[in-house]
Amino acid sequence: MKKVFEAIYDDHRIQVENRWFAGEKLYVDGELQDENLGLAFRGTLNGKLRNNNNETKSIKVTIGGSFSIHCKIFIDNVLISSYQVKTSR
Repeated sequence: MKKVFEAIYDDHRIQVENRWFAGEKLYVDGELQDENLGLAFRGTLNGKLRNNNNETKSIKVTIGGSFSIHCKIFIDNVLISSYQVKTSR
């Protein structure tokens, strides 16, 4: 089963893919920044956002859950709003 979560932050598209047996992936503006491979019940992904002034902000994603998968996205340690965009088998 595949779940995809997405957030928009400062005109950047942050996308997180979760596949039960294939692991998790973090994309920023379509570019792969981090991945965990294999089966995991809780995962953490890290990445960077770069703005027009060449300043960077850190991205931290936590994924986990017992009966359903939840995704939290943090930018510089502040939780931002995200939503699930796709579920497929």
